Amino acid sequence: MTKKPTLLVLAAGMGSRYGGTKQIDGFGPNGETILEYSIFDAIRAGFGKVVFIVREEILEVAREKFLPKLEGKIDVDWVIQSLDSFVPAELKQADRVKPFGTAHAVLCAKNVIKEPFAVINADDFYGKEAFDVLGKFLSTDVKPDLHAMVGYAVQNVLSENGTVSRGVCDTNEKGQLIGMVERTSIAREGGKIVSKGENELLEIAENTPVSMNFWGFHQDAFADIERMWNDFLPSNLGNLKSEFYIPTVANNLIKEDKAAFEILEGGKVWFGVTYTEDKPVVIEALKKLHDSGEYPADLWN
Repeated sequence: MTKKPTLLVLAAGMGSRYGGTKQIDGFGPNGETILEYSIFDAIRAGFGKVVFIVREEILEVAREKFLPKLEGKIDVDWVIQSLDSFVPAELKQADRVKPFGTAHAVLCAKNVIKEPFAVINADDFYGKEAFDVLGKFLSTDVKPDLHAMVGYAVQNVLSENGTVSRGVCDTNEKGQLIGMVERTSIAREGGKIVSKGENELLEIAENTPVSMNFWGFHQDAFADIERMWNDFLPSNLGNLKSEFYIPTVANNLIKEDKAAFEILEGGKVWFGVTYTEDKPVVIEALKKLHDSGEYPADLWN
């Protein structure tokens, strides 16, 4: 019998640009967080467990917020991402403040996930269809050397209130990922989508697939992630702002010919809160989804 996949939620971020702990802020008509919609959609798509990656200082607040709503609906586990997690004593950076990044967060869950799993951001709305396609992949197609990413057209994942950073994908004739470049300062200007980061001016085609950090992995990926982490740590000892990202892991696995990544076409609807000004847009979008019947009037009752 196929194991139900697990949903791994990255909720340890600071939300610095947004100006608060947006992972536990209310956006739905009954004060639902964005994350609650992802968990609701994951349950509908057949996921059996949700694992929260949080910082120690928000653990109790997060437990109080989510556990009463999820009890009896899906198994729940909690993992702390700290600056000491998977860091041997001789490689600790006493002056470091910045978290080690998304791939390090995934590695922190190594000991509690033994089945195929999806990875999402806590503050992004991905849509029911995205969970359906990734849930099906993780239940049927995932193999130790075949992972997946839900792709979103860049035109659908911009903010009206400022620039955004996105992982822009390069694909082969099979539609598989062959590489990803993090492009910063992406915005629409004069009818075109351009990236202005790193002193560049690059036009990006409207339907170019980008990563919104919605990944699907076979559980064997943890061994590769830990191997890369053990290379990353000593080589970045002097850089207190270095980060170990999921796209780095994906790019390395592809270059090493150790795994392929399917780009799944479930990314139809996305919205998120990069900036405080994004909040009313998200509130209105969620209201419309409730009004249309996509979600019940009260998500959990």
